[in-house]
Amino acid sequence: MPIEILMPALSPTMEEGNLAKWLVKVGDSVVSGDLIAEIETDKATMEFEAVDEGIISKILVPEGTENVKVNSPIAVLLEDGEEMSASFGLPETATPKSQNNTSSNIALVVKKPVSKPVTASPVALGVRVFASPLARRIAAEKDLDLSQVSGSGPYGRIVKADVMAAKHGALSAPSASGSQRTTALTAMTSDAVIKLYQDREMVEVPLDGMRKTIAARLTEAKQTIPHFYLRRDIDIDALMAFRAQANTQLEVRGIKFSINDFIIKACAIALQSIPMANSVWAGDRLLQLSASDIAVAVAIDGGLITPVLKDAEQKSLSAISTEMKDLADRARCKKLAPNEYQGGSFSISNLGMFGIDNFDAVINPPQSAILAVGAGKKRPVVGLDGDLTVATTMSVTLSVDHRAVDGALGAQLLDAIVKNLENPISLLV
Repeated sequence: MPIEILMPALSPTMEEGNLAKWLVKVGDSVVSGDLIAEIETDKATMEFEAVDEGIISKILVPEGTENVKVNSPIAVLLEDGEEMSASFGLPETATPKSQNNTSSNIALVVKKPVSKPVTASPVALGVRVFASPLARRIAAEKDLDLSQVSGSGPYGRIVKADVMAAKHGALSAPSASGSQRTTALTAMTSDAVIKLYQDREMVEVPLDGMRKTIAARLTEAKQTIPHFYLRRDIDIDALMAFRAQANTQLEVRGIKFSINDFIIKACAIALQSIPMANSVWAGDRLLQLSASDIAVAVAIDGGLITPVLKDAEQKSLSAISTEMKDLADRARCKKLAPNEYQGGSFSISNLGMFGIDNFDAVINPPQSAILAVGAGKKRPVVGLDGDLTVATTMSVTLSVDHRAVDGALGAQLLDAIVKNLENPISLLV
């Protein structure tokens, strides 16, 4: 039986990707583990591994094709003994582009029978639901709302078993509220915006996959997460002195700490001391995590990515510093694997190096909080003895998801972060 090789979903946010390069040709034999293609996602260019063995019978999507939809056929694999004449329809594809991509990591090949795509209604309140085409078809037949079904597949993807186990009638998707309909009706189309500025000189910049994903994720976050904000000023004179001394003594070993290294460690320890705040929102429940997995925003060409330092509470400052430099370097080259930038229980976004005093960061779902860090500056302050003095202070804002973390709990978490940074010796314990 011929096997369709489908465009894989390499991350929960991936809806389409570019088929950058084929590493095989028609007639080639492949076995499980062979690299067969390079797929360019919104975050990285990744190598695509075969999981079945056989002969490449047809290439359905030429290399250089942009915007190939997830789960659309890209090639046909024949098992041993099958004829090369198996016929499959050629899918619609977008315009090829030239490549100069690098590659890293691995991807998945999905094996399934040919089926006609079925249009279901898996979107509720603007949140995309990840489901297999078969699960979508069964859901449509059972009148199920996929946004109410928990997925057991990779990255929470909804598969056939999940839909079959769901109660009948769960659940037809609700219609949009009046306010949602109004928003949809009043939103300006791209043509309308272009017409508004038609008499002005301008250059149209197409959106790449990363910018589309950022736009979708931030819209989802601001529309569905009830943010609230907690602000503190942190006296970092002791931290600056401790960092300077450590960097001087460790220079011969090639170790140089950044302020961000201390902030990562301070947040990781704080989440351990306030464990109820170390949670992520899972729709109908909270997931309270044991480890402090800290995501750190890194600016790259065309957007932003948040590599995750896992088990940060267990790592030394030097280990955090080394790992963060490696993750940031590979992020800028788009060499991160999906497991290196997905997940996490808490995020840090630092714009202090750009001279920003303070700002409010947008929560990265499904996480429950993100710390926005401003620049450390000398400012006049009232000392403990009541006298006016000068101190180096750093303004931080904690954005919190009120569904998962209440105000008092968020305040406790921020207080723990502040105390850790104002007493840097505690970060060595």
